[in-house]
Amino acid sequence: MALTDVEIRKAKPSDRLIKLSDGGGLQLWITPDGAKRWRLAYRFGSGQKLLAIGVYPGISLKDAREARNEAKRLLASGQDPSFARRVAKAKRAIACANTFDAVAAELLEKKRREGKSERTIGKAQWLLGLASGAIGPRPISEITAPEILGVLRIVENRGKLESAKRLRETIGQVFRYAVATARAENDPTAALRGAIATPVVQHRPAIIDPKAFGGLLRAIETYEGAPETRAALELLALTFARPGELRFAEWKEFDLDAAVWSVPAEKMKMKRPHRVPLAPRAVAILRELQTITGHGKYLFPSIRTPLKPISENTINAALRRMNYSKEEMCGHGFRAAASSMLNESGKWNADAIEAQLAHVENSAVRRAYQRAEFWEERVRMMTWWSEHLNHLRKTEKNEAHHNVT
Repeated sequence: MALTDVEIRKAKPSDRLIKLSDGGGLQLWITPDGAKRWRLAYRFGSGQKLLAIGVYPGISLKDAREARNEAKRLLASGQDPSFARRVAKAKRAIACANTFDAVAAELLEKKRREGKSERTIGKAQWLLGLASGAIGPRPISEITAPEILGVLRIVENRGKLESAKRLRETIGQVFRYAVATARAENDPTAALRGAIATPVVQHRPAIIDPKAFGGLLRAIETYEGAPETRAALELLALTFARPGELRFAEWKEFDLDAAVWSVPAEKMKMKRPHRVPLAPRAVAILRELQTITGHGKYLFPSIRTPLKPISENTINAALRRMNYSKEEMCGHGFRAAASSMLNESGKWNADAIEAQLAHVENSAVRRAYQRAEFWEERVRMMTWWSEHLNHLRKTEKNEAHHNVT
């Protein structure tokens, strides 16, 4: 006879185990300590088995019957309900261990092993921190696209559209790593393309007019700040390296006799080693700088500790001190200026200019060709560029004006 809730509530314990049957193998066991536990007796194969369902009233009569019916469906399909429960429990344990934060930490460690710069890893870590509070403790296999969108919306609503875009990309990297390591079935960020506002592309400010650039060179020549900073500004103009590459430059990378700066792959944006031919003027600046900082590791050590390079704000702060606003010029602007003037000169192969800018060509064959064919041209080009800058520097001051791009 089927049980009722009233009957279950009124049932009292005794000094021995009491079993009340609800039919279909479902039983309520009342132990001497007063606990009321649901059990399901069933046969699988040739043996009698018992499945623990839970404790009443946490598991109600209705819940217990649903569990019994589900077990019957499993039996009908040839599955053992006890084994199916153990598998489900193991999967839940794995899912709880493989949280978003745990997989993200693994991915960051993988990036370190691959030689990614700490700056790159730091940016990814910062972005992932924006998502950690909301989805970090969640099993990665259970996180949905709407949950991720909620995280992105918070960043978007602060007006940080570029950060929201990069956050979606970084979260996607974590999910793709989880898919590759069999801890997620898909990347839900793919469904979020176009779901947040697209940031307006803002080009870095750069002075590309030759006369105005000559004015900038004269301002650098008379810069009254630290001589190391003036040297950094001059070298940016002469080498048009990325500011980060120059900031982290170490003396061991330079062969001043051969006039070559060899930048290791781990310091390059594209993670490929890069060589910079040094014009005579660049070598002269470096030899002078060597008398100031050559005893240490970095060309441009921090004033606080020689174990670290100058701040990423040093170059831009110097430009502001010379009265160049953030809308006029920045450290990266020297690259745009060199690219513009070298291409407009018509004297150099465009591929040689791109190679010197360390812009990576997609084709491996083409990259190899560039390395083989353009080095000598790049050496000549950098010498010409140095002489051209000297010519621009000598242009009459009243002819120069700030031309912003």
